[in-house]
Amino acid sequence: MCAAAAESRTWTDSTGKYKIVAEFQECRDGQVQLKTENGRMVSLPLDKLSAQDQAYVEQLTSRDAAIPAAAGRSDPLAPSPGPVTLELATGARITGTITARDERFVTMEVVASGRTLSRKYPVDGVQAVTVAGKRVELKQPGATSAAPRAAAASAAPAVRTESEIDRLIDELGRTTPDWWAATPLNYPKTLDLTWPQKAEGPWDPQKNVGQYLWDIVHPNSGKWREGVRLIHFLLERHAKDKEKRGRAMRTLGRMYFLLLRDYARAAFWWRQAGVESDANWPEGIELAECYWRLGNKQMALKCLRRNTVYFTTIKLLADMGETRQALELADGAARGGWSDLAYLYAGDACRIEGRYDEALRYYKKVLDVKPQGNAQKRVERNQERARTNIQAIEIYDNLQLSRVRDGTYNAAAPGYAGSVRVEVAIRGGRIEAVRVTDHQEKQYYGAIAETPAKIIEKQGVKGVDATTSATITSEAIINATALALTKGLR
Repeated sequence: MCAAAAESRTWTDSTGKYKIVAEFQECRDGQVQLKTENGRMVSLPLDKLSAQDQAYVEQLTSRDAAIPAAAGRSDPLAPSPGPVTLELATGARITGTITARDERFVTMEVVASGRTLSRKYPVDGVQAVTVAGKRVELKQPGATSAAPRAAAASAAPAVRTESEIDRLIDELGRTTPDWWAATPLNYPKTLDLTWPQKAEGPWDPQKNVGQYLWDIVHPNSGKWREGVRLIHFLLERHAKDKEKRGRAMRTLGRMYFLLLRDYARAAFWWRQAGVESDANWPEGIELAECYWRLGNKQMALKCLRRNTVYFTTIKLLADMGETRQALELADGAARGGWSDLAYLYAGDACRIEGRYDEALRYYKKVLDVKPQGNAQKRVERNQERARTNIQAIEIYDNLQLSRVRDGTYNAAAPGYAGSVRVEVAIRGGRIEAVRVTDHQEKQYYGAIAETPAKIIEKQGVKGVDATTSATITSEAIINATALALTKGLR
């Protein structure tokens, strides 16, 4: 048997007709084991691969003798002659060669845009290491395993002390991300870099920074990093302008959080902007989520207690397993107005916990709200969401993957800007793939990729939580998946 760490690439057979995008896992008894982007394992005969792919496997596996097995290394972060993949607390995965390591930092050589770069990463920001195909989770000093939340959608993050969180945020926040050197500063030459607080004239995303981010950057994941570089550039350009400097910092926080899921850098820039000390900034809810995602629930709850309550507070409390508190907030908000939204969020909180009877009661309360006045369109939209959620929950009880025939099924559910259509592939009673095939969403952030991945991971739609700030899009993907699966029931 031979194994080695590798990156995702396109594999081709000797005829050139069969292609698959996958990551090399191991080569055993002449069979190459590959892992596809949706997590499916594929086995291919080595001698049936193209000459280029056979050479690539030989190149990877010939290093095995020089690479100690991860489980046998006294320090998985020790310098290694072969490729190593680090999984960071920010969610990033870095592959390269470790060249040095001390108590605070691990130094790696990584290749970006054909250039070899030396990068430093804080040791306490590394959650796992993969060497020679073997993955080792690292337990940080003072850390303990977080207790899993019953029926929760997301695994609780590793626990860190407040001082560890502060140090992690400061160290990562003051360094550039690993993708920085490979990402150009790219923006329309017509863009008004004076960045006035209020754009004048008609809507023009080629001129106004905010409109460029909204129309061009946010809907296109390939431009997310370029967008972050642009705001860093504007931060430097307007360093002496207090208002624009603060606006740039808050914008960086939201982009690192919503687009890149880089929680440490998001928290760093929100702290620099003073969000933590001002209860009126709605970003305070997202800062609290950063603390929770990085591993300190108490910091998150403390941040929520000193912040103005928004509907997103209800969602975060539910995500963290604080359902009772989430429902108390929702019931209070319903008494104070906006009952349609309050009951909708309460239903979502119950659905995440698997309390479907309570979720149905709350969703039915949404339907009892009378649409009128300026709130008519909002209420009608929320009632449409509630009806779809009720339909999906009613499906859950009868939905067993073992009863779904092999095949590919399609369905759609209402999103924010229109219908979201998904395609679900079932093989042998398992969900092999979930793919969004059509949508009109613009501000979907990570929902298009994250929600299908969660559904595949959980092998179902029960207890899958929605992506922050893209709740409606996530909800549509979950509901459309449930509807699609019913089409294959025996």
